[in-house]
Amino acid sequence: MAHSGYHAKIGAAAQIPINDSTPIISFSPVVLPSPDRPVDLELRVTFPAAGDAPLPIILLSHGQGPTNYYLSSLEGYAPLSEFYAAHGFAVLQPTHLRSSFLGGTLPWPKGNEMWWKGGAEDMVQILDSLDTIESTVPGLKGRLDREKVSVVGHSAGSFAVYGLLGASNIDPRNGSVYYQPDSRVKTGVVLAGMGGGGDNISERGKYIIPFHGAEFSKMLAPVLVVYGDDDVAPYLTIRGPDWHADSYHQAPGPKDLLTLFGAKHGLGGVSGWDTAETQDESPELQGIVQRMTCAYLRSQLFEGDTSWEDACQAFAQIGKGTVESKE
Repeated sequence: MAHSGYHAKIGAAAQIPINDSTPIISFSPVVLPSPDRPVDLELRVTFPAAGDAPLPIILLSHGQGPTNYYLSSLEGYAPLSEFYAAHGFAVLQPTHLRSSFLGGTLPWPKGNEMWWKGGAEDMVQILDSLDTIESTVPGLKGRLDREKVSVVGHSAGSFAVYGLLGASNIDPRNGSVYYQPDSRVKTGVVLAGMGGGGDNISERGKYIIPFHGAEFSKMLAPVLVVYGDDDVAPYLTIRGPDWHADSYHQAPGPKDLLTLFGAKHGLGGVSGWDTAETQDESPELQGIVQRMTCAYLRSQLFEGDTSWEDACQAFAQIGKGTVESKE
């Protein structure tokens, strides 16, 4: 029997249509000299091994899970990076300064707690360095499509999505506003992301979430927000799982919201294969996230592409969650 490339237990996820997968190449580290950064920026590049078509780009921002270091770095998120690359994307995933991969010893500046600005800043540096990245990675030269750029962030990685696509944050010390969207990034996906701030944040969360949360009224770009209806995070918010959907409800359209029944913060295991930090490990749930997010990005980046519409029609039949949209 031919190897399908997918786990035998993906269940209902197999009903969500996807284009054929292809062999991939994963190359790391690509090191970008960064004189204004405590350490040079390192990233992994994962992409289809063959093909002539220009490759749309996904900037992938890792979360801040409890593992020692591998998942919260360029070494993690293989279930996403490998899947996206197998289905036609070039995935660029850096190790952010907040990563425990770096030892957790880098002191953060006042106003940039947990290096919250660093996620978007790393992605901007990557976009500024695409020529260098293409020249460094064997088989990549001339293949990156600079007109089709997206960003995906899980958990704390949502700050990279928010920053690049137009959310803002107010410094409570002086009232200054952080608002630095990058027009090169056309769309994005938020996976179990941070919700609104202010009175929504728990006492412990005030020490974790920079400035106590983002503000979404200026986040104009199309975004898919994905969250689990069992993702309770009392260490961050006094609210329930719906807090993770704030960037959908509080931002203007166009936006889409994918709610997954029974999913927790790991969304089936997006951060890595067989990881202890995933409380809801499920090949089926993971497969749904992979296919639905891939379909969304294809339809946003390629005019006339119906992947998202087709995926939503199939998803509606399997009873694993809901999709809603606003323009």
